[in-house]
Amino acid sequence: MIAASSAWAQSDVSPATNQTGAAQTQTSNDPAPVDAPLSAAQAQADAAPENQAGAEQDIVVTGYRAALGSAQELKRNSDSIVDAVVSEDIGKLPDNNAAEAISRVVGVTVLRYNDEAGVILVRGLPDVATTFNGREFFSAEDRVLHLQDFPAGVAAGIEVYKSGTPNLIEPGLAGLVNLRSRRPFDVKDTEIAGEIRGSYNDQSKAFDPSGNLLLTKRWDTPIGEIGALVNLSYVRTTYRNADRYADSAVITPRGFGVDDPADDLTVTTPGVGNFNFPANAGNFYEKGVRHRPAVNGTIQWRPSSNLEVYAEGLWQAYRGNVLRDSFNVNFERRDANGVAPTLSNVVLVPGEAGKAASFTKTGGFVPEFSRVAQDDRTDTYQGALGFKWTTGRATLSGDFAYTNSRYKALEIAVDSQLASAPTINIDWDARGSAVFDLGGYAITNPDTARWRGFNQREFVAKGDGIQGRLDLDLETDWGFLPHLQFGVRASDRNASSQNNSRYAYTAGLNIPLGSLPTGTLEVITDGFRNDPQRFQNWLAPNRDAIIANSEALRQLAYQSVQRATVLFPNDGGIREAVTKYATAEIPVDPLGGFTASEASYAFYGQGKFAFDLGGVEVDGTAGARIVNTDGDYRGFSRVQASNGSVGIVPTTTKQNYVDVLPSAIARIRFSREWQVRLGYTQTRTRPGFGQLNPSLNITANSPGPDGSPPQFDATGSGGNPNLRPLTSKNYDATLEWYFSKNGSASVAAFYRDLNGFIGNYTQVVNDPIYGRVQLNRPENAGDGRIKGLEASAQTFFDFLPGLLSGFGVQANGTYLDGTNQLPLALGEGGRQVKITGLSKWAYNLTGFYEKGKISTRLSYNWRSGYTTSYNRTINEEQYAGELVRPVARLDLSFSYEPFSNVSLVANVSNILGQPFKNYRYYNETQYFGRDLRVEGRYFSLGLRFKM
Repeated sequence: MIAASSAWAQSDVSPATNQTGAAQTQTSNDPAPVDAPLSAAQAQADAAPENQAGAEQDIVVTGYRAALGSAQELKRNSDSIVDAVVSEDIGKLPDNNAAEAISRVVGVTVLRYNDEAGVILVRGLPDVATTFNGREFFSAEDRVLHLQDFPAGVAAGIEVYKSGTPNLIEPGLAGLVNLRSRRPFDVKDTEIAGEIRGSYNDQSKAFDPSGNLLLTKRWDTPIGEIGALVNLSYVRTTYRNADRYADSAVITPRGFGVDDPADDLTVTTPGVGNFNFPANAGNFYEKGVRHRPAVNGTIQWRPSSNLEVYAEGLWQAYRGNVLRDSFNVNFERRDANGVAPTLSNVVLVPGEAGKAASFTKTGGFVPEFSRVAQDDRTDTYQGALGFKWTTGRATLSGDFAYTNSRYKALEIAVDSQLASAPTINIDWDARGSAVFDLGGYAITNPDTARWRGFNQREFVAKGDGIQGRLDLDLETDWGFLPHLQFGVRASDRNASSQNNSRYAYTAGLNIPLGSLPTGTLEVITDGFRNDPQRFQNWLAPNRDAIIANSEALRQLAYQSVQRATVLFPNDGGIREAVTKYATAEIPVDPLGGFTASEASYAFYGQGKFAFDLGGVEVDGTAGARIVNTDGDYRGFSRVQASNGSVGIVPTTTKQNYVDVLPSAIARIRFSREWQVRLGYTQTRTRPGFGQLNPSLNITANSPGPDGSPPQFDATGSGGNPNLRPLTSKNYDATLEWYFSKNGSASVAAFYRDLNGFIGNYTQVVNDPIYGRVQLNRPENAGDGRIKGLEASAQTFFDFLPGLLSGFGVQANGTYLDGTNQLPLALGEGGRQVKITGLSKWAYNLTGFYEKGKISTRLSYNWRSGYTTSYNRTINEEQYAGELVRPVARLDLSFSYEPFSNVSLVANVSNILGQPFKNYRYYNETQYFGRDLRVEGRYFSLGLRFKM
């Protein structure tokens, strides 16, 4: 039998039966908040038709059938609108981590980068609250649990709550995702289970091991029943992605001053007039190795039938070794003598006014390239104690936990440029983005490369917190209100981050790249797969040599910027670098850090009602959660005194607010098979700690090689202490049909009335110290709304004869329509635009076959295009959207059981290998392709066992 999965479920029994103590018994015996979760196995048994024969109830169902049936009963019996993936389901998905597994759930999409799922979107929204075993869990200074950091072997189940109830930790705008680990009382006695797997990535050409081992046992002792569990997991992945891109900034040969011929480019092709093209194009490669170990353990003790105590611990870690290579060609900047580039062989796109298809560039600024080596790591710990005590009609439960998490990244970059400007032949649209070549330039000759700069960066983020909750469930004698539930929760969080960096600009010294103390240069390896990009490889120092010789590079950078101050005495950035590179340690930058302290206090009350209405059973919950948030957010800001001097002073922002979050969800049961849910809830999501950082990090831009001023005096980024929480009023309705133990169909309609959606926007501000600054910071959007439909169905075709009865299918689809106002701070009067990250259509289609010793699953996932961001360049009148083209994936899982409880497994992920593509409009009707990113396919073989 598969591991049981829990959700906040109400018993699928009549109201009268629900008032008895026996109806509240849990087969898994997991201590939990008072809205006691049933195991999936019990929920399935409770929901079985009353006329079912006892012999049929003794049939043991395993594999995909059991997994689908368990997830189905969780959805059927939950107080809220919830979908789930249970243990056996996760184990048989062709996925390495929980984030990949959750992407199969209806209404859930994920954003992928570097061959793995990262950001989770529920019904198009990224603001998802996350918990681990029902309690708050976070990574470093963040508020959320990063599911991609959790190997799938850690999870017993993942539950996606699309509407909250007052007893849950406050959901985000999009809902709440709870990852649940295994506990020893989930099994009958002793169990040893695990999996070992080897994976191959066709981009990185690397083999990676992974595995997990579960050890659990239960004992009957004189002091009661005791269970212990230890779960160990490790996953390593090696990835390599290749990206060719065109800049989001679209320019013309006439420059930014339309009436000023001094900034015009030279165009030798007659008759083409003024035309548009991106300011830059290039290649970006990233490869790396991720190590993700995890250990979790639980001890459960039941000294008596009405008392249970538990202790849990978790260590989850990440280790990364990353290498990034980039090569950029600029089409507008002048050379060191102030001579503008020349454009020839210009071809325009037929039928599109003033849009370049291709041309040749000669002269102008030289191409720049860079190699970045990064090592980073995360360590997260959580320990928890809890209990559940039943006395008479009252059940009291509690959970208390401490969490500590720390992330650290060390980054070293060697920047370079070519000694002279080659001839660049570029085509702006080859399968969705730009391709180019450098003519016959001797790119692999070390004499053509020059050292441009050296960057070092250290980033540390930390977070810790304590939390506790008490929940009380009271059985009543009121037939229409069988349960009253109350609870309190308090938490105290600390978060901080510190980003220190320094940069030495050495381009004006004409230092050969091959003369650095990093040894012989190497030709970098690309990650393209049958791609038309004509230019793919160039020279760079070896990654290991960069790290091993970082101190020698630092000393050389210090000597170089000292020389550069003589050549460029008016460059403040170079003078600052002399100070920063004088010591081995990177100086602390006050503007690069922030700290936050935040306490929250919550109280909830809700009633569970149940009554008959004309022979139709109606039950559900109604109540409210009241939350007080009290936070201090501290950073530093630059302040200009009356005498013109600039100082750095500490800045503190305080926020204290109360949210009242009502909730009412009703289930109308027309029969054992048909039911309707209606719900109204209110939710809010706090801004992230980093988003509330009051500091602004502003960097002055250097003039061009010829002394010409930059387009912006400075660029900056930072948080926004004036952000307010996101709020939403949510309306939900579902129609559900359960026609067999593992067969069901449902349709859901929902509407979200939003305010304050947070996104990052780039704007131009006039700063009294720096002048014209291009600033990127988060802002609250105005009012918005999302409306949508979901449909899902699943079944096995058990009625078919013989081998055909092993086939099954699962399908779901989501339609979304959502807009919100741009922030008023952007100066566009709150114009309505599409919500970022929201796909209008998304669906999953999965085919199963399970018969005898063979199990297989083929899963197809598709989502339509969506907008990722809004920004505005210097020559544009309004903010324009950057959009992603439709994304599709196909994954396969196969297992064969040669012996009882031993299976051979094979998985293939991302079979289609479709590249990621996005594009950006530069006016109402025209756009250029932006990125085309090639990602890897994964092939794996493994052995799964259980004893």
